[in-house]
Amino acid sequence: MTTININTLVRKNILALQPYISFRDNNKFDSPVLLDANENPFGKYNRYPDSTQKKLKEKLSQIKNIQPSQIAVGNGSDELIDLIIKVFCEPQKDSILMMNPSFAMYGFYASINENKVIKLNLNENFDINKDDFLKITADNSLKIFFLCSPNNPTGNCIQDIEFFIKNFNGIVVVDEAYIEFSDEKSSVELIERYPNLIVLQTFSKAWGKAGARVGIACSSEEIIRLINLVKAPYNVNSMSQEMILNCLDNPNEFDKNLENIFKERTWLNSKFEDVNCIKKVFPTDANFFLIEFEDVEKVYENLVENEILTSKRAPSIPNCIRINIGNQEENQKLINILKNI
Repeated sequence: MTTININTLVRKNILALQPYISFRDNNKFDSPVLLDANENPFGKYNRYPDSTQKKLKEKLSQIKNIQPSQIAVGNGSDELIDLIIKVFCEPQKDSILMMNPSFAMYGFYASINENKVIKLNLNENFDINKDDFLKITADNSLKIFFLCSPNNPTGNCIQDIEFFIKNFNGIVVVDEAYIEFSDEKSSVELIERYPNLIVLQTFSKAWGKAGARVGIACSSEEIIRLINLVKAPYNVNSMSQEMILNCLDNPNEFDKNLENIFKERTWLNSKFEDVNCIKKVFPTDANFFLIEFEDVEKVYENLVENEILTSKRAPSIPNCIRINIGNQEENQKLINILKNI
């Protein structure tokens, strides 16, 4: 187990904050008369949501095999990324480290907080060169390392994640937005060993609830307390909490949809072999493919003209487009268009 004093990494003004506490959510009542929050007494969703997300955390703790106090629930993973940076990174002083290419929002929220963004270039297999990593981490201004695995937009899992957690002197955030599509184990099981580890997961991808905007952070009780300290009151609405609880109580839909995505992923991968304009299809552990084309601009323009929306990664990843897996009808249309280019 790694020994680290988290308080030495936290911004001093954050340590001095007094948390917002909802009296009703942090106490038990049998039949309370709610006259404390200036709500409308009429209607179904007239009351503020549970600010502690108690039922959701209790359910998740059973699934993740950690304590409810080790889980923070956010309005999507984006909110949690923003909060983590605000807790640990002093504006105009501290830096974050992120893989390149990777999810752009790490750098976006760091820039809003006036933090320098240092990019660690991935190798030709989109993995991290350990020597390059060790050289960069000599920078004493680094506070957070955002490690996305499976990585967006490359689709691959990063190998030997534990090495990077061990050899980083700040907070390591492992973003597992696509972990359900992978055979790799979740880093949640490493939390007890590494107090500087935060694992992000989301209900927007495999769970198919992007519209609900719910993400979670799993970490030590100390770090989760700090994240909850700076989050907005009532940050996850009642409807979203109910929706996610219903999904967790009834996982059949999740299992069926995941099975269909795997089926379509295999089908698409086989069909790409017959598409002449494709130069290379990169291996994927996610619900999308990164594809290199002979003439990426021509392909992208043809797809847009046919109202197929994809994510062009060129020029940051030369000649490449990221294409996520749709349903059978959508995937068939994609293949038909690509074959005619």
